[in-house]
Amino acid sequence: MEISSGDKAILRTLAERAAEIAALPVHKEKRELWRRLNQLDSVRPMVSIYQVPWSEVLLTEEEALGLRCENPFCRGVEGQLRRMIFQWDHFPGDMVVEPVFRKDPVLAGDGFGLGVQEDTIDQRGGDAVESSVRSHSYIAQIKEMDDIEKIAIPDITLNEDATRAQTETLEEAFDGLLTVRTHIGFGRCNIAPWDRVVQWTGVEPILTDLALRPEYVHALMDRLTSAYEARLDQYEALDLLALNNTHETVGQGGLGYTDELPGEDYDPEHVRCHNLWGGGMAQIFSEVSPDMHREFALQYEARCLNRFALVYYGCCEPLDKKVEVSREMLPNLRKISMSPMADDTAAAKLVGDSLVYSSKPNPAFIATTAWQPELVREELRGILDVTAKQGCHVELILKDISTIRCDLRRLTEWSAIAVELSEEYAR
Repeated sequence: MEISSGDKAILRTLAERAAEIAALPVHKEKRELWRRLNQLDSVRPMVSIYQVPWSEVLLTEEEALGLRCENPFCRGVEGQLRRMIFQWDHFPGDMVVEPVFRKDPVLAGDGFGLGVQEDTIDQRGGDAVESSVRSHSYIAQIKEMDDIEKIAIPDITLNEDATRAQTETLEEAFDGLLTVRTHIGFGRCNIAPWDRVVQWTGVEPILTDLALRPEYVHALMDRLTSAYEARLDQYEALDLLALNNTHETVGQGGLGYTDELPGEDYDPEHVRCHNLWGGGMAQIFSEVSPDMHREFALQYEARCLNRFALVYYGCCEPLDKKVEVSREMLPNLRKISMSPMADDTAAAKLVGDSLVYSSKPNPAFIATTAWQPELVREELRGILDVTAKQGCHVELILKDISTIRCDLRRLTEWSAIAVELSEEYAR
């Protein structure tokens, strides 16, 4: 891959700044705090922010976030570095920066044979701000038993030449500054079959089928789970996995630092699922009972998730009534998500000090017409009060941020308030 000297200079300048940040001594402290949280020996609640509406931030921060590279591959790398640096400067929470740049290998055949057919409505209805948040109405591609065969079993091919070319390009640009690691990201270890199913069936039809056509749903889930299992098998066989007990986000929560991984059965040349964190979720099951959650989601997700040494479970679905069934089905469960819809008082009693309580404060509080930081403080204090009473090990994860009303201070002040309160609630 040939890139211009201008693009190379841009990437190198950003890498120099990233390396400067990574060298700060505060990261050693933050690594240890995350490690202790993940090993159920927490010092204080930890704070992380992601899924930021960068298109809104760009409106007022073009100088810092606007892309200058010409090559499309370089623009992707540039954007990733600029966002990381900007977050560190403005709303870091308990962010950790390592002198590492991770890139995906170039793969083919790791999908499931079906794309998404849908109608969408943009969040802002043609406003000047481009948004990635849309309403979706899915066009069903799977309706009957015979349609289930449309789900393909992955047959993965690694494009070694293209992967090597991208890696060498980055190594040349980052030489002496950042280490380039080429492996699949945590997202490929996140088992979320129901996120895909509803895109292929539509939401209401498949939820109705849980009651009216359970045998059809079981057949569908068995086929898709087999596809996920085959994909994990091939990731292992092709040596595409790398340790994720680092500054990577695991599941839908915080960072993965722990010295419990990679475990005793570890070959650095052949990383396996049992050396890693895994993650899973069934977001569409918000209103599904614990028994049905076990039958139609957890029993299938467990076939993949129980291959991992440690597991993060949940996302936007409230799990306050599903703590016990999640423990039952996932023996290696370490972190459990509690969405804004969860009853924190009830959930904290069930979680206690035996899991990490991955709290998801409500992003609606930074989307109000007028910024009201007192609402953020009140909500966070309420979460920390009830979890502290039960001895919970807590992380505060702000995500699913649809809008900040083009007001960067909302992220900056939320981060500062959350860290301030977390220090107040230190053990």
